[in-house]
Amino acid sequence: MSEMFKCTKNFPIVETKQGKLHGYVYDGVYNFFGVKYAKAERFHMPEEPDSWEGVREALAYGVICPILQSPAPGDEVIVPHRFWPESEHCQNLNIWTTSIDPNAKKAVMVWFHGGGYSSGSAMEHVAYEGDRLAKYDDVVSVCVNHRLNAFGHLDLSAFGEEYKNSVNVGIADLVAALKWVKENIAAFGGDPDNVTIFGQSGGGGKVTTLGQTPDADGLFQRAIVMSGVFRFGEGPRVKEADPKEFAIEIMSQLGLKETEVKSLEKVPYKLFIRAVNKAARKFEQAGYAVGWGPHKNYWYAGDPFEVGFREHFNTVPTMVGSVLGEFYSEIDLDDKENVPMDVREAEVIKRYGKEEGAKVLELFRAAYPGKNELYALDIDTACRNATADYVRLKAQGKAPVYCYMFATCFDYAGGRAPWHCADIPFFFHNAARIPFTYSIDYQERLEREMVDSFVNFAKTGVPSSSLLPEWKPAEEKDLYTMVYDEKTELKKNYDDELTAYIRSVTKPFSFNFVTPDEDEESDRKWLY
Repeated sequence: MSEMFKCTKNFPIVETKQGKLHGYVYDGVYNFFGVKYAKAERFHMPEEPDSWEGVREALAYGVICPILQSPAPGDEVIVPHRFWPESEHCQNLNIWTTSIDPNAKKAVMVWFHGGGYSSGSAMEHVAYEGDRLAKYDDVVSVCVNHRLNAFGHLDLSAFGEEYKNSVNVGIADLVAALKWVKENIAAFGGDPDNVTIFGQSGGGGKVTTLGQTPDADGLFQRAIVMSGVFRFGEGPRVKEADPKEFAIEIMSQLGLKETEVKSLEKVPYKLFIRAVNKAARKFEQAGYAVGWGPHKNYWYAGDPFEVGFREHFNTVPTMVGSVLGEFYSEIDLDDKENVPMDVREAEVIKRYGKEEGAKVLELFRAAYPGKNELYALDIDTACRNATADYVRLKAQGKAPVYCYMFATCFDYAGGRAPWHCADIPFFFHNAARIPFTYSIDYQERLEREMVDSFVNFAKTGVPSSSLLPEWKPAEEKDLYTMVYDEKTELKKNYDDELTAYIRSVTKPFSFNFVTPDEDEESDRKWLY
């Protein structure tokens, strides 16, 4: 048992640029948690963290960024969550590795969590744990916390030079984290010149954003975007709130004048959140949209769909993918595998219309032969179309781009297509930790295929595996997609017609980012 856990006064200790860190070893994996990679004042760009004398403990997860609504448990079967103390001074990261030899030169995988740009944390999902990637797949795994929502993306640029990039400081935190990794990861057995950034949902968006950020150039060599490509311009758009007017309203809620913007930096964070939410509700009621995320400016080049990919990011090998169902689950039928064929067809026709439903059935069967037709009701319109466009656009660059689809359906609630986040446990080698994964009898085989893809890509830039068919990179005209399913296959342009047709007969997908109401807000038990 003594070999299972090791943590003495003098072991394990790693020396970083700022000072020495004390972690622990569990089951062959070195753990260093809550490591400060930067410091920052509210609305300001991050700076290098302070150095220290002696040894600093790195035995507990660091604080996470406050969110604008009360955190609440959801469906803990499909996405098990954890909650943690919060602070806006949340620039910290967690590291898992099997070696602290500076000469080990292991590939490094840096994870950016989901939650859009407004919520989430590095330890929120149980599936984010990086110990199994480190132990079984021989990489150094890193998960990052950073500023979100109004703490990371409130645009105060109209109030002076010192705030000129306040709208992007949450992304600047990630750049600072990658700089820290570049300078220090060798001490944890990692290769600073072989870093892969990856993330899902908002985390995938952060990966793309960093590719469009010159300050991040050279800090990573490969990129993986998971269910993180969206196009919001296809449907009707609500006018965005004017940044200056919105900031003035926040100050008004706090009894501050327009000239007192500096005071906004020191307002207790819970009072700041309340003022932000009150201002947001006021603007939303007037018909304006209030959202959080990076904005194009002198520092960030902008959305590649609008400005194209930067030349440097076009040289970075990339993997991009999504899951079959993403945000949909509209089939209210039990035991879907035993529902008669005529009922399956009737449900699809009821949803899409007689002629349209017949066409959807035809195209679904061509794309997913043998799959239950009821899952045609769950076909994603949020990510897949945008992902295909993104991959084909990036395929015009100088580096290979590989595309995947996670299509495995689960025996959960009568049968369900994979949802947003369903692929994370498999790619993280954490399927055994998540209950729903046990509903398929090929869990271990699927996980091994998926882990191999990601880890081999991180190590070599090619997601090859002896368990998979040859994986061709995408081309501008031909989209080769590795479809992870009961039988994993590489398919060429396999769902182009299906996704295009469904997009033509359904409303454009849109997120409904709504500020929490006062009842939700009061759950935070505000302190005055």
